[in-house]
Amino acid sequence: MKNIARSASVTSKPVFVLDSFALLAYLNGEPGQERIVDLLTQAQAGKCRLLLCTINLGEILYTVERRRGLSKAQQTQALIESLPIEEVPADRSLVLDAAHIKASHPISYADAFATALAARESATVLTGDPEFENVKELVTVEWLTAH
Repeated sequence: MKNIARSASVTSKPVFVLDSFALLAYLNGEPGQERIVDLLTQAQAGKCRLLLCTINLGEILYTVERRRGLSKAQQTQALIESLPIEEVPADRSLVLDAAHIKASHPISYADAFATALAARESATVLTGDPEFENVKELVTVEWLTAH
């Protein structure tokens, strides 16, 4: 996984923000996995960009550790880091935007970061999490499952 602070330049490639739902679906072979596999292939070929906020990475890792243990969480981290996904740190600007989103919308704090990142990058959020219904006026949402 490539670590970026901000986009270096504006490109015409589609940009997607992965929330924890999207990557957990991929990792667990759940509905929506096929779309994530397709986008990973496109990202590897340079046809799109896939972004993951560090906060959402943490959400994935604590979920895996809670369900399957520390060793599996460490394996999951290594796997995610090998994928063509750009990790975006939660800088001050993103934290402030996420805080505003959380204060004004019924959404989890981690999902507020995915929303803030998608808004900042003019990206589409990939998810199956119904909480994103509450922010679809702020960002474009691509649903991986019926919701």
